[in-house]
Amino acid sequence: MRQWDVDTCRLPAHLLRMTSSLKAILGPTNTGKTHYAIERMTGFGTGMIGLPLRLLAREVYDRVVERKGEASAALITGEERIVPPTARYFICTVEAMPVELRTDFVAIDEIQLAQDEDRGHIFTDRILNLRGNHETLLLGSDTMRGILGELKLGAGTEPRERFSELRYIGHTKITKLPKRTAIVGFSAEEVYAIGELLRRQKGGAAVVMGALSPRTRNAQVEMFQSGEVDYIVATDAIGMGLNLDVDRVVFASRSKFDGRRHRPLTTAECGQIAGRAGRFRQDGEFGETADCPPFEEEQWRAIEAHRFDPVDAIQWRNSDLDFSSLKTLIRSLEKPSGNPVLIHTPHALDEWVLRRMSEDGHIGPNISGARKVRRLWDLARLPDFRKLGPEGHGRLVLGLAETLMDPDARLSNAGMERRLDDLSSTAGDIAKLQQRLASIRTWTYAANRPDWLEDPAYWQEKTRTIEDALSDALHEALTARFVDRRTTALLASLKKEDALVTDLTPEGDVTVEGHIVGRLKGLTFEPVLDSRTLEGKAVRGAAAAAIRPMLLKRLAEIAGAPSDAFTLADDGSIEHGGAPVARLLKGASWMSPRVDLIGATETEPHDREPARARIEEWLRAELARVLPVHWKLSEEKSGEALDGLPRGLAFRVLESGAAVDLRSDDQSVRLTPEQREALKGIGIRAGRVAAHVPDAQKPAAQRMIAILRAVFAGEAFPLAPEGAGSFPLDGTWPEEALAANGYLRFGKRAVRADLAERLGWELSKRRREAGKSAFAVPIDLASVVSCPADDWPAVLKGFGLAPAEKDKETGAVTLWRYSARSRPDESAGRPPRRDGGQGQGKRPDKRGGNSADNRGGGKGGPRRDSQQRGGGHQSRQRQPDPNSPFAALAALLPPEPPPKKKRKPKKKGGPKPDTGARAGAGTESGFTYTPFR
Repeated sequence: MRQWDVDTCRLPAHLLRMTSSLKAILGPTNTGKTHYAIERMTGFGTGMIGLPLRLLAREVYDRVVERKGEASAALITGEERIVPPTARYFICTVEAMPVELRTDFVAIDEIQLAQDEDRGHIFTDRILNLRGNHETLLLGSDTMRGILGELKLGAGTEPRERFSELRYIGHTKITKLPKRTAIVGFSAEEVYAIGELLRRQKGGAAVVMGALSPRTRNAQVEMFQSGEVDYIVATDAIGMGLNLDVDRVVFASRSKFDGRRHRPLTTAECGQIAGRAGRFRQDGEFGETADCPPFEEEQWRAIEAHRFDPVDAIQWRNSDLDFSSLKTLIRSLEKPSGNPVLIHTPHALDEWVLRRMSEDGHIGPNISGARKVRRLWDLARLPDFRKLGPEGHGRLVLGLAETLMDPDARLSNAGMERRLDDLSSTAGDIAKLQQRLASIRTWTYAANRPDWLEDPAYWQEKTRTIEDALSDALHEALTARFVDRRTTALLASLKKEDALVTDLTPEGDVTVEGHIVGRLKGLTFEPVLDSRTLEGKAVRGAAAAAIRPMLLKRLAEIAGAPSDAFTLADDGSIEHGGAPVARLLKGASWMSPRVDLIGATETEPHDREPARARIEEWLRAELARVLPVHWKLSEEKSGEALDGLPRGLAFRVLESGAAVDLRSDDQSVRLTPEQREALKGIGIRAGRVAAHVPDAQKPAAQRMIAILRAVFAGEAFPLAPEGAGSFPLDGTWPEEALAANGYLRFGKRAVRADLAERLGWELSKRRREAGKSAFAVPIDLASVVSCPADDWPAVLKGFGLAPAEKDKETGAVTLWRYSARSRPDESAGRPPRRDGGQGQGKRPDKRGGNSADNRGGGKGGPRRDSQQRGGGHQSRQRQPDPNSPFAALAALLPPEPPPKKKRKPKKKGGPKPDTGARAGAGTESGFTYTPFR
């Protein structure tokens, strides 16, 4: 270590004022204030942060070391100094901050402690006087906003909102508290009693108190964080920024002894402690337990809303001290502030000890000279680690002062050896170990004062070694007393059992002492039904406890599994290793299901989340692979790039699942060739019969859609036969089920949308080739849609065809025509690709009239000419003839402005295709998907 050259870090005062900014970051707990300060500090070349607790300083130091390395970070507390020569970032307790050091950045945490009667004046001094060369942050509660303004520091304030909500839950018995709970008490006796009860009822608890060393505290917290115990019992030490994964905080009492008197906690203090519940985005809860009286409604509502009385005054002590004599030093300490909001500290322990020195016959009031007076002042500021009160602590300091009052005096190595001899023993109960640990902290503090000892470096290492040994012994003693390791390994009711040997076979069998007690399928443990041959509840309980590490291992395997390790089952479950490990649940839409794990209830949510997230990631990739068009429409919003009708039609297709039947659309729903090409660009084909997604009519896509729709609907969903061009409708097939499978209804038969388009084109082609309204339809066309002869007439009628001529002997239809009541759009189907340009741009038959009248089949069907005649006769009047062989050809042309003539109103309720009897899906109709339950 080296002494810092203060001058190299100091800027002239006028430059410091010009370049340094002061900002107050104010808000409740869990707002990220300390994290923000660390980020800002490590962004500068040098920095310093003052923290309220040694425990918190150590935690922040570890974070800075992880980010910047040990060579760049220094830890300075009363009992510990780690200051490498190349240190650039200084993490300190507020009392130990080297105020003579000038760094680019300075932060003071928990500034609301400036109102504390014991330590407040230290925080106030740092708030008023300590600044960074470039930036200074004041971190704390919003209750300090007003007083910072009254002090006229020129500080900009930045409010912070809590990341999560805090909710009051009322009173809960200790034995009924859920896991991940912190119980807060305010005396060692209370903490121990609660710990004993939790040991008997819940298997154990971690214990955290302010008097613990960082090493003991970290070991206890690790038991809680790792899940070895599910509860933590603590004093209000957890309220000062210590980060724990706690879901709820309950108060066992709300009064404490503050060193002078027992007093109730203020609402702001309760809010500081309760605010430790919930971390980041996870909401927290607070309440009471044991004999703690309930919060009044005004109190708990204030804590929920983080609304507390503003701080109207803070503690202050003069920092411009006169060291010419002991008397002048005392007078300068008593100097008033002159500001009504800066109250002189009435009960400062170090001032009390200094006055005792002046009254002591061996020291006396006549000490003078800056070196001697400073030495006595340094001794007076020795913290009371042992919590013996003013008298007991004063005797210790006066004894040291008799030896060290001369600035050149040192504590001898032999004297230190005698003092530490009794403290190095790790034997004894918790009380003895805590007492020794508090005492060694006193000598650790002394060892870090290089002008107090003959060999400070040696004693720094020696005292740290003793403190670590005592910390480890205290952790073991706390664990032995408050944690029943056998209970945590098995169950609370298994304390009489010895540790049992458990194992998991490759087949998934869980064995205890060689007996099969159940099977682990996926993430679910299934106990054997007959356990009478085993040791009953004890063995089954042991198995239940033993599967947790097995489950953690499987969860880790799932979290890192490749994509080909998962399969989606017909019931909506997702399998890994041949067993279901997750299920799909209804989401915001049928294309966005939620994923929930099946089993693993013996583990914690944070253990399960990586596996669940991996399965969800796989599902999204699987949806994008099997249903690329749907994925782009739903997730990438590809349909939003379209305008008007194409955009609406794209989202109709997404909503339907695979196809939209256009035969019943209004006449106004017309698409230009450019619009059809735009739809084709995103994977949708739009003709005169249907708009459909070709990719969705593949078997894998149909299966995926059926599963997703069953999950969304919460009931069985039918699946069309694999690869069928058409199939009979022998049961109840809802229209939405047909559309989701990519089929349209044609009488008693379902026809795949793309084949229906192709057949419609072929029929139009036959009519054009015939050159008249009546034309022959060869039975060979039935093969286009894989339709048997018996169902063929009904399919043709679905295209709006009607018999025009029949064989007189057999009654078989020989010629067909488009019915006057039919919809030309149905008969003018388009193939997947436009056919070369045949007949485009010309209107060869005057009888066709305005072909726009023959397109767009609205619900009332096309308009019918009142002079039209049936059969093959042609009207001599120039009116639109829906039976014209060129009607279908005209339908392919871009729409033209309507003729300037009065149009007759449409007839309402035009005929619909012959749907025939709607029978349910039989054996030819495919399968039915049932959502997983």
